[in-house]
Amino acid sequence: MLQQRIHTKTSVKSYKINIFALPYSVMKIRQLIFRLLFVFTLFGAVESQGQRLSLAYVDSDYILNRMPEYQSAQQQLNESAVSWEKEALDMETALVQMQRDYSAEEILLTAEQRKERKTSIEQQEKKLIEFRQEKFGTEGALFKKRSQLVKPIQDKMFEAVQAVAKAQGLDYIFDKASGVQMLYANPRYDKTFEVMEELGIPLTENESKKENK
Repeated sequence: MLQQRIHTKTSVKSYKINIFALPYSVMKIRQLIFRLLFVFTLFGAVESQGQRLSLAYVDSDYILNRMPEYQSAQQQLNESAVSWEKEALDMETALVQMQRDYSAEEILLTAEQRKERKTSIEQQEKKLIEFRQEKFGTEGALFKKRSQLVKPIQDKMFEAVQAVAKAQGLDYIFDKASGVQMLYANPRYDKTFEVMEELGIPLTENESKKENK
């Protein structure tokens, strides 16, 4: 009997794309190490030179979730992902059915027919693997679409961060959501709402109260 090599299916309903997630776990680890080394080096240099720096932080996740562009990009990516995942699941269903049919009819087939059926199954499996790689791989359509949608949003947010930093004479602004754990952060140095205002995002009454504290 031909063993099935496709075992799992992804639920289309629960499919959700984080458009800012990096494609490689190794890259995440390297970026985290780089950020930590940068922070340690920065504070080490300040201590040794007796300098006083103006530091602040923002929560980029919070800001992005309040940007209409982000919501639109998220929706577009989710729609594409759901559509492609449905295609992949249809191909997988066809593959599983071909495997079941072969297992049930194998004993009735000639050697030549068995060879042909196995070839067809292998081709279908290859087609499925190539499709998933083409759409969801690290250089696939979803990754490329994510990059196209994300860069303008990131650039817009970074420009707002720089504008706030220059206007308030800040030397460094850290990202609370970047992966470098902040064991403690005094709210008075939180510039998240200032960046949102720079982007033209209206603050809620509660956010305005927090900003003015």
